[in-house]
Amino acid sequence: MRSKTLFLFVLATLSVFIISGCAKQKIGSVSPNGVVESTQKNRLSAEESRANAARKAREQALKERQLAEEQLAKEEAEKKKAIEQAVETISANKIYFDFDSFELKPEARAILQQKAELLKKYKNLRLVIEGHCDERGTEEYNLALGERRARAAYEFLILLGVESDRLQIVSYGEEFPADPGHNETAWAKNRRDEFKVLY
Repeated sequence: MRSKTLFLFVLATLSVFIISGCAKQKIGSVSPNGVVESTQKNRLSAEESRANAARKAREQALKERQLAEEQLAKEEAEKKKAIEQAVETISANKIYFDFDSFELKPEARAILQQKAELLKKYKNLRLVIEGHCDERGTEEYNLALGERRARAAYEFLILLGVESDRLQIVSYGEEFPADPGHNETAWAKNRRDEFKVLY
């Protein structure tokens, strides 16, 4: 009887250890489903991070491209404005001559120097120099005088470094007076070179 009781006691003790051991093992283990879920979550998180990074990179590239296009448009607008101002300056300033003369006055040379600098800066501009005369003299004489006046400006611009193939001359003689009057004030305005820019 005593040995039976001892046997039952040992059996009960072993049972407690076995159950206790299994319980501890169950708490510390990870089920296969839990491992898969955790791996999937990590993979999805990594994919989401990559997608966000790619989206941010695309947005940054788009922003940089827009800024570059805006900068280019701004530079083109400034360049166009500068060319328009150069054309206006070259066209606006006429030079004048004394009666029956094609000699360039000091103020005419200063104006031509300004035109030469602009022409050398903007290589796409070409220039037509128009020689004009007052109404005195024959038509043939005034056509010849107008040509000599235009050629005087042409040759001076070449001396200043402007390429000859960008320059043209034409004489209108007395055909297009700047002032239709018939007095010295009008004639002084009509003895001139005008400049037309081509581009």
